[in-house]
Amino acid sequence: MRIRSFTGLVPAPAHVAEVACVPYDVVDAKEAAALAAGQGRSLLHVDRAEIDLPPGTDPYADEVYARARENFLALQRDGVLVRESGPCLYLYQQQMGRHTQRGLVALCHVADYDAGLIKKHEKTRKDKEDDRTRLIDTLGANTGPIFLTCRDEPAVASLVDAEVRETPQHDFVAPDGIRHTLWRIPGGEEYVAAFGWVPVTYIADGHHRAASAARVARLRRECNPAHTGGEDYNWFLCVIFPASELKILPYNRIVADLHGHTPGQLLAKVRERFGLVEAASATPAGVGEISMYLAGKWYGLRCPPDAAADPVARLDVSVLQDRLLAPWLGIDDPRVSKRIDFVGGIRGTAELVRRVDAQGGVAFSMYPVTIAQLMDIADAGQIMPPKSTWFEPKLRSGLCIHTF
Repeated sequence: MRIRSFTGLVPAPAHVAEVACVPYDVVDAKEAAALAAGQGRSLLHVDRAEIDLPPGTDPYADEVYARARENFLALQRDGVLVRESGPCLYLYQQQMGRHTQRGLVALCHVADYDAGLIKKHEKTRKDKEDDRTRLIDTLGANTGPIFLTCRDEPAVASLVDAEVRETPQHDFVAPDGIRHTLWRIPGGEEYVAAFGWVPVTYIADGHHRAASAARVARLRRECNPAHTGGEDYNWFLCVIFPASELKILPYNRIVADLHGHTPGQLLAKVRERFGLVEAASATPAGVGEISMYLAGKWYGLRCPPDAAADPVARLDVSVLQDRLLAPWLGIDDPRVSKRIDFVGGIRGTAELVRRVDAQGGVAFSMYPVTIAQLMDIADAGQIMPPKSTWFEPKLRSGLCIHTF
């Protein structure tokens, strides 16, 4: 893999905890406004600039992008964001409870993305891709990194182990209790060389940001008759984590009703297709197991995949969709159905119980998709079902920004 260092913008040390914010796509406008209230230095005023405009403003309106640029320039003018003195890489550590993961912040080349060396497992939506393309182009910057992973590389791991013994540039605990630590690596040539042994990377999160960065590069290329491929717009901001350190939480499902069935009828269908365990745990123990909450009780479903099936069809979420949600609960397309909702595992199974008890229906607690499954699907050039993975902890935007 090609990576490189960059002379980016970083928060002044006194402001880092104020600037750093959650990714733009994990909150809606109302949630973003609440998080940014009284926090004038938060990068949410750039990434979600509609929060600074009258309620009801179209998030894709011209004035949103103009306000984002205005806010971005103001952060630089006021000394909140400052320019590094030279090219750097960064080591980014996140700690959530007992879980720790460390990734390298670097630039990747859009040619590697276009060539499939940065592998995808999700489709993108045109409206969301158009939005990020316009924002990146308007700012001339990648404000939020793309979350990549790769198979562990010993040469990289040894460099990281040495780095964490040094004094970090930033170290703070965010309001959600997650600790973020950043080490500055001037030059970083040894990391560039070590990543030369990494054949491919995988997008864990940030498919729209990656696709948008590639589109911006194409737009800039078309407008530049002297294009060489080395321009900064050909590179985009990433954090690359070793696969062994990542934590995937389940993405659980709630169906709002039983599609005309009684609880007893649904249980009979489940028993016929899956086998059924009474008084099961709310949390499945492994791949091939699903927990179902129905009429005040938890049941265990056994769904061993067909070994001859393709990597997508072997996923528990696919087995559930194909054997139960579509044929018996009428969820033909979970991407568009209004009767199904997806609940990130960070909310816990108590949220499933609360909602089903309050509104009826049925909930399914899933075992997390594994990194190996994600890589198998991306290697096969396939697309994962919607809402299959929930990565925690989330990256913070604004710790370092690539401009071009």
